[in-house]
Amino acid sequence: MTSQKQAHPPADAAEAPPLPADGHVHTEYSWDASRGDMAATCARALDLGLPGIVITEHSDFVHAFQEQRPLDVAGYAEAVERCRQRFPDLKILLGVEVGEPHWFPDEVRRLLEQASFDRVLGSVHCVGSPENAIDWSQSMPVAPNPAERMRLHLAETLKLIESDAPFHVFAHLDYPKRYWPKAAAAYDETEHEEQYRAVLRAAARRGSVLEVNSTRGMAPATGLCPGPLPLKWWREEGGEAVAFGSDAHSPDALAKGFEHARHVVEAAGFKPAKDPLDFWRR
Repeated sequence: MTSQKQAHPPADAAEAPPLPADGHVHTEYSWDASRGDMAATCARALDLGLPGIVITEHSDFVHAFQEQRPLDVAGYAEAVERCRQRFPDLKILLGVEVGEPHWFPDEVRRLLEQASFDRVLGSVHCVGSPENAIDWSQSMPVAPNPAERMRLHLAETLKLIESDAPFHVFAHLDYPKRYWPKAAAAYDETEHEEQYRAVLRAAARRGSVLEVNSTRGMAPATGLCPGPLPLKWWREEGGEAVAFGSDAHSPDALAKGFEHARHVVEAAGFKPAKDPLDFWRR
């Protein structure tokens, strides 16, 4: 049984800096988190010594996700409040991850009216149109020209950033590289530098926060979204703040990959804030 008390680190890890708060976490209220468990996730956060977590359940409106179900906002918010009472030593924020929010302004407005969300993530998981969306998790692994697909993704991401969709953090900037075809040449960010910079420049003007997503501890070459080079560009284009997210869909994946992600963010010149749940800033 997982302890609800913070575990003591081993002696050789006593000097290691604490992990950042995990700002991208899914539990059983997300339609794609069959192994999600909010209470177990909170207990796991205490075991890891995390200062807090932001639970960011999915709210998607495209037809591509055949298994999706609408987010039960009232039930979700009540579950978060129960966990706040059960785990008083853990800071728990109520968040939501909205897919393609620039495609669904009315739906997003109604969603955000249902609760006082502490943090809203804006994501691009698909391109195309609301009625005929192409889901990267399904199409990218078999893409004959993955570099062209990434250009489509970055173009759609720029549309999101330049829209008036309401969100605080834009999540997993280069999401499709998670699903890069195994037979293709290795992903090369420099092929897309101009598009990356355009997205990052627009996000800096907007005042958005860039998420560094560790993809549940996946190998950094494809799982760290974005990696060191776009983080460097983010700073050069005027980006002010960074958030960390594991994209955990089960308690065991919480904060996986954060040791590496923290080193990459520090190397890019961003530092933790006094409030451990705040963003890291330049």
